[in-house]
Amino acid sequence: MGYIVLFFSGGEIMVIVFFVLLFFGADAIPGLARTIGKGMREFNKATADLKSEFENHTADIKQDFNKLTDKIEKGSSDVKRKIEDELKD
Repeated sequence: MGYIVLFFSGGEIMVIVFFVLLFFGADAIPGLARTIGKGMREFNKATADLKSEFENHTADIKQDFNKLTDKIEKGSSDVKRKIEDELKD
């Protein structure tokens, strides 16, 4: 999935503002701004909810992985200790 990144200069922003005023009129701009703001808030909330849900579901996997790595580390240290004991004898 590709992303398009747009950078606007001051002149381009002024042209956009001019066309928004031309198409919507000065009276509609505050309502349009509120609608855009509300949409952005809802999008950010949905993004945060998805992130939280993902982290909740992966927490169990992380916990199981940590338990497994602890067992492997303990087992390898036990093997290392047995080998060292055998070499001393």
